[in-house]
Amino acid sequence: MAEVLTPDTLRPQPEPTFFFVGVTTGSSSIMEVFPKWADHLGIPRRIVGIDVPLDSPPEVYRRVVEYLRDDPFALGALVTTHKLNLFKASRDLFDEIGESAAQLDEISSISKRGDRLLGHAMDDVTSGLAYDAIAGDGTAELLLLGAGGSSLALTLHLHRRQQSGAPVPSRLVVTNRRAGRLDEMREFHARIGFGIPTDYALAPEPIFNDAVLAQFAPGAVVVNATGLGKDRPGSPLTDAARFPAGAIAWDFNYRGDLVFLDQAARQADRGVTSVDGWFYFLHGWTRVMAQVFDIHIPTSGAAFDALSRIARS
Repeated sequence: MAEVLTPDTLRPQPEPTFFFVGVTTGSSSIMEVFPKWADHLGIPRRIVGIDVPLDSPPEVYRRVVEYLRDDPFALGALVTTHKLNLFKASRDLFDEIGESAAQLDEISSISKRGDRLLGHAMDDVTSGLAYDAIAGDGTAELLLLGAGGSSLALTLHLHRRQQSGAPVPSRLVVTNRRAGRLDEMREFHARIGFGIPTDYALAPEPIFNDAVLAQFAPGAVVVNATGLGKDRPGSPLTDAARFPAGAIAWDFNYRGDLVFLDQAARQADRGVTSVDGWFYFLHGWTRVMAQVFDIHIPTSGAAFDALSRIARS
């Protein structure tokens, strides 16, 4: 059985250990997958979860970060769910903050270099790798259903693509149930000089998303970034929603009751392609592992496919 600690039961580790900071880490399949990946890559295979209650006080997040900093056998950690709160509570404990972490105000990777503690955000890289593999030439219109951290990170990736001269979506629309998230994204885009034509649409109910979707051109990329289908039941669309012909329906989730992808699959006869979040998941973990263990892990090709097969098995 996977070992899981809490902020109140943190204790020195007996050997080099990689940590997973989340909410219910013991039930995650990664606790079985990681040791197999580690054996394959030749890195320490011990993984321990740290379960932190949602929206814990700042001192709890600081206690976790101080523990990871001070235990010599703590190699680093992947942080999920608590990325924003942990960053806000403990930024001053890090000797180095990556550019993406500073821009997104979150930390998803905690690593060490000697006696230096490093904090990085990886979502822009991981969502970007998945998007680039899915979106073809990258010029199709893009609809982001949900304006949370994952969507924000993907738009940062698109911003960097545009700065580098790479193709970007001809149009972007972001919807969200609450106006506050849209305001945060709008402010973020203004701060970084985001250049892709973007609309921010309030969609308190799925029927509003249906109406926005109906305005998109054939071949659009439509992303479920709401968590619906995994964190909560349902879909951001109704069953009456009509995807554009030839659209790509991409769900950031890869497990759960993926209603959004079921809705897309029923329109396969119109050329709609359904893509789950499996490669997003793989990139999310392997990018953090590459950072923590300071090793090269390919993002495509035979070596990456081998990691996928190990995880699926």
